[in-house]
Amino acid sequence: MRRIMMIALLLLAAALLTAKGPISVASKIDTEGALLGNIIVIVLRDNGFTVTDRTSFGTTSIVRRALISGEIDIYPEYTGNGGFFFDDTDPEIWKDAREGYETVKTLDLERNSIVWLTPAPANNTWALAVRRDLAESEGLQSLEDLADYLNRGGYIRLAASEEFVNRPDALPSFQDAYGFELSGAQLLTFSGGDTAQTIRAAAQNIDGVNMAMVYGTDGAISALRLVVLEDTLGVQPVYEPAPIVREAVINEYPEIEELLRPVFLSLDLETLQMLNASIAVEGRDARDVASEYLRSKGFID
Repeated sequence: MRRIMMIALLLLAAALLTAKGPISVASKIDTEGALLGNIIVIVLRDNGFTVTDRTSFGTTSIVRRALISGEIDIYPEYTGNGGFFFDDTDPEIWKDAREGYETVKTLDLERNSIVWLTPAPANNTWALAVRRDLAESEGLQSLEDLADYLNRGGYIRLAASEEFVNRPDALPSFQDAYGFELSGAQLLTFSGGDTAQTIRAAAQNIDGVNMAMVYGTDGAISALRLVVLEDTLGVQPVYEPAPIVREAVINEYPEIEELLRPVFLSLDLETLQMLNASIAVEGRDARDVASEYLRSKGFID
């Protein structure tokens, strides 16, 4: 009996020594956030980590505060948001993919002990998209065309998130650069950043909406007959998604970086549009879409 107990204790001790985690994984409240968050959850679990799934946790400010405070350990963020996090930097930095990534990586580590891992090669920048019938009837191809249309009395109602409407580097930056202004009556505002809602509102002309806040990797744009208006002045920064993790966590489990690097490098623009469409257009569960993709590429068994 004593020998059996000793063996059991040794096995328990070995299990405790090899246990990894728990790691708390979060994401923002939007289609791509759910997709990328679930990708991180599944990869870590498949490699022996105990994971606390907190995907679809909140807006950018909420998730970031949770990471800095240690409430969560890792979540997918966008390089271009560095201009929002560090507003004492030159805005032009964030319009260059490499320079933006290196800048936010350096500053977040120095000031917040946050480590940025390898980003995906896809620009999920904010954009404005109008219904195709409006684009064709009014010749709207760019944001300059939109400004001309609005300034001669054209009708626009925009569906967007509160964050997009209020953040200085989002809708206000478009309005300042192109010389137009949308009043409160011209806005249908959602609390979360899920573009599935904004795209659907424009596609179905809900409450008179004919323009939507979208992201560059949204899969529903063409499927629901919307046209992205070209940002000819290059107003928006580059937003490449990347996992960001607390320094203490990555120091304890440096293998996380190697596990996630090839996965995120595989997520180019067309791939993310396709995966996002599976969720937003086909109505599939984000976890199922993430798992199927990872298995198809050989990232998990």
